[in-house]
Amino acid sequence: MKRFFISILLIAGFLFSASAQVLSQITLEDIWQTYKFFPETKSDIVHMKDGEHYFQLENDIMINQYEYKTGTKTGTIVRTSELIPEGATEGISIDEFAFSADETKILIATATVQIYRHSSVSDYYIYDITTKKLTKLSDGGKQRLASFSPKGNKVGFVRDNNIFIKDIATNKETQVTTDGLYNNIINGATDWVYEEEFGFTQAWFWSADGAKLAYYRFDESKVKEYDMIKYDSLYPTVYKYKYPKAGEDNSLVDIYIYDVTAAKSTKVDLGTETDVYVPRIKWTEDATQLSVFKMNRLQNNLEIFIADAATGKTKSVYTEKNKYYVDITDNLFFASDKKSFIYTSEKDGYSHIYLLSLEGKPEVQLTKGKWDVTEVKGIDEKNKLVYFVSAEESPMDRALYSVKLDGTGKTKISILKGTNEPDFSVGYKYFINNYSDANTPFVVTINKASGKVIKTLVDNEALVVLMKDYGFTKKEFFKFTTSENVELNAWIIKPANFDPSKKYPVFMYVYGGPGVQTVENSWGYFDFAWAEMLAQKGYIVISVDNRGTGARGEEFKKCTYLQLGKLETADQIESAKYLSNLPYVDANRIGIFGWSFGGYMSTLCMTKGADYFKMGIAVAPVTNWRYYDNIYTERFMGLPKDNASGYDDNSPINFVKKLKGKFLLVHGTADDNVHFQNSMELVKALVTANKQFDSFFYPNKNHNIAGGITRYHLYKKMTDFILENL
Repeated sequence: MKRFFISILLIAGFLFSASAQVLSQITLEDIWQTYKFFPETKSDIVHMKDGEHYFQLENDIMINQYEYKTGTKTGTIVRTSELIPEGATEGISIDEFAFSADETKILIATATVQIYRHSSVSDYYIYDITTKKLTKLSDGGKQRLASFSPKGNKVGFVRDNNIFIKDIATNKETQVTTDGLYNNIINGATDWVYEEEFGFTQAWFWSADGAKLAYYRFDESKVKEYDMIKYDSLYPTVYKYKYPKAGEDNSLVDIYIYDVTAAKSTKVDLGTETDVYVPRIKWTEDATQLSVFKMNRLQNNLEIFIADAATGKTKSVYTEKNKYYVDITDNLFFASDKKSFIYTSEKDGYSHIYLLSLEGKPEVQLTKGKWDVTEVKGIDEKNKLVYFVSAEESPMDRALYSVKLDGTGKTKISILKGTNEPDFSVGYKYFINNYSDANTPFVVTINKASGKVIKTLVDNEALVVLMKDYGFTKKEFFKFTTSENVELNAWIIKPANFDPSKKYPVFMYVYGGPGVQTVENSWGYFDFAWAEMLAQKGYIVISVDNRGTGARGEEFKKCTYLQLGKLETADQIESAKYLSNLPYVDANRIGIFGWSFGGYMSTLCMTKGADYFKMGIAVAPVTNWRYYDNIYTERFMGLPKDNASGYDDNSPINFVKKLKGKFLLVHGTADDNVHFQNSMELVKALVTANKQFDSFFYPNKNHNIAGGITRYHLYKKMTDFILENL
């Protein structure tokens, strides 16, 4: 269960006087039908190999070329109106695109259909920029995860759980695997739980020379199926897919390396233990060597192997054990010397960067301190620098830094306090920075590697003016200390006409899951246009980061180990107690809302914390960790057979008798992530306990509960519930 994002980035308020007059009233129609407060951003950017230019898909109708040093457009590569397949009269849309290594061809995905949260299938086409010719990649059905070979003469892809290679010049299609079968064998793509919890879908990769490709093979034949009812016909249909719940069997995972010339696959030797995870594979800078991550079932022992591409034999180059669990990230970069790599670890209590050897030399810790590195951007080998983003200044902020490969010369690059999200050019001469803070919408700039701004691409000035017209109030940060002497970070949005001598109802937003923050100095994390609307209606809106959340070191994040929900709920209850003692808070009118893990938290607060919350809303909540997937759940809870009390002691199902306040339960019936089963089991328990509550279920909607007018309907339901009960 990754951090749950609403697909629309919404606003967080702007720095205006708390006494500013509200000129216009925010409405749900503004937020969810006309998207009036939707900020401008820059996306779909592809960096060119020369390090001086980049491509961008603009307005979904054309791919343009720009240069970094001036920020000016230097040409249009292609328009969708030119992408007309043979026999058609209109051009195709561009859902995704990628260039060949020589940048003479474009691989275009169109007519994309979503599978799960991160996976999809598409129709792929190859467009030759020189000849202006558009060619369909393959017949026989939609494809997935298509990618040019490094030389650009071939394209690999996945279809029907098998891997194929298309030779562009000869039009010959080679089938690499043949045993792919739905709900049985998957080649080159991930199963559901790897996609959701290890955060990747492409499970095959070209070697640097294009001579080989490495791929995953998932045998999910023994994984139990989950049946999901689709209300789509006279007799509802059943969708079956493999979903391993806590304690249940996983897919058996093997790694293979396919030799393109010999048309032969070699199995990588990962030992005899099969109840393990392989959360990452990545080619090193040596095309004959593949790195493979292997973890035990409890995810507290990570080993990195190097596999010989010809034989599949492996040697261990790195081992890390943790008393809690090891987080898997993409902060892995191999050096061109073919002797070393960098990786992040929490082994000193905070997430830091280490230079590691492939030859057994002592490791070098490149960053140190009581703060977390949140992302490594890469290695500038020419200048011997590592670029990274960290929370050194504050858990709420993200700044860009560089450090030398010997661990000296750490330098801050970003200038503005808030959240910086840099995207570097090839060669690290430039970066495009996406900046925001809690009260400033996105500002996108082209920067030199030193941080100097070359050009502002997006400033969102029109949105700033609109926010002023609507009287948005400032989001403010504050801290307080609990009775257990734990300092917690929080933000607050007050009504524009706030009067400290009056009493206000409080509406709390919670997520609270491991490593995830809601209290960040960034723009539009979750529902702040809605928060501003509620503030206009006289509510104070607040969010608090409880224990278990991120960017405050390993112990703060992992102290919830084996007892998910216990300390987190205690902190949210402490927050309500703290707020109830503020002179301007009506202690009898505190409500709470959460979605996904946040729905689990809001349900626990309404039961275990029933004396402090008048009203609560839970959307798509986990109600017992026994119902959730095993990779996520066991990482934080261990196996059910070893930690039965941890699973049961903090299940809101077991506390429904304590419910006192008004409670609204919402779920999508086709939620493939947090199953509808969670809400049904909670409903059964509430009825058995003779507790009255409100509920609303969205037929055929997944975890996102969106599409058409659905999101507007949901927020109308929740807003009315708040106005009536808080």
